[in-house]
Amino acid sequence: MKLSRRKLLHLAACAAALPAVPRIAYGQTYPSRPVRIIVPFAAAGPNDIIARALGQWLSEHLAQSFVIENRPGAASNIGTEVVVNAAPDGYTVLMVSSPHAINATLYEKLHFNFIRDIAPVAGIMRIPNVMVVAQAFPVRSVPEFISYAKANPGKLNFASSGVGASNHMSGELFKAMTGIEMTHVPYRSSGPALTDLFGGQVQVMFDAMTSTIEHIKANKLRPLAVTSAAQSALLPETLVMSDFVPGYEVSNWFGLGMPRNTPEEIVNVLNKAVNDALADPKLKARLADLGGTTIPGSPADFGKLIADETEKWGKVIRAANIKPE
Repeated sequence: MKLSRRKLLHLAACAAALPAVPRIAYGQTYPSRPVRIIVPFAAAGPNDIIARALGQWLSEHLAQSFVIENRPGAASNIGTEVVVNAAPDGYTVLMVSSPHAINATLYEKLHFNFIRDIAPVAGIMRIPNVMVVAQAFPVRSVPEFISYAKANPGKLNFASSGVGASNHMSGELFKAMTGIEMTHVPYRSSGPALTDLFGGQVQVMFDAMTSTIEHIKANKLRPLAVTSAAQSALLPETLVMSDFVPGYEVSNWFGLGMPRNTPEEIVNVLNKAVNDALADPKLKARLADLGGTTIPGSPADFGKLIADETEKWGKVIRAANIKPE
């Protein structure tokens, strides 16, 4: 039986519309089962704390469990690879943070390309680092520190929680922008690094606000500058680094990503939920207690942040010839 031209065109139009139907429905019904948020670091760190606070809010408001799963190892690369290889259905989510932008250049043979293989979903927050010295160290400001370092070339050590960590990169950027000499001393975590800072084995650290604030309040550490563009509400009397080193800015940032090819509708559903969460006064206050500021926005906004940070740290890593441990 021959079909009329009108009938053929009608059937073709219906066929073309079919793929769009389940995608739209998928977005409208997501999530319909529990969602895993993979945190590629150990429990109790900033990534874990932020993921659990946000996951609790999402569970309460989206009527599905958001389960936090810690997959530490290889400076976040192990957990990231789990998400890269997961089904792009919205039910495996990655806690994304600064090390992902750093690792893109630091590691030459990753099994994934982060910008290509992870779809940005939403930014969550930024937390600055703080340049700190022990109370016994004989400087009280960034200019004094720079003068002291230039008068004692090669005699200062700066600590970090490991090669490629944000506090390591903060120190390398400071060296590059001020022209001073310091030796990097990596530790396995911030805890032992801070212990040696107290004892004078190392002289300075550019550690996260979350790790240093209690020691600063207890007068065990002296803050010289906050590394963010704006002053911190937790340290209102501490100036920002760019007041002394123009153009210097470093923040630990956090957000969510999904495997590439995840339907846009699903990405947008979770993006809206995260932005709603960041506008909730209770959650906003909880995140502010960590010393940071929220960064609501679109998936494209978060993608631009990732791309900009990847380019920035790539330049620092190549210039300083930094290699992974």
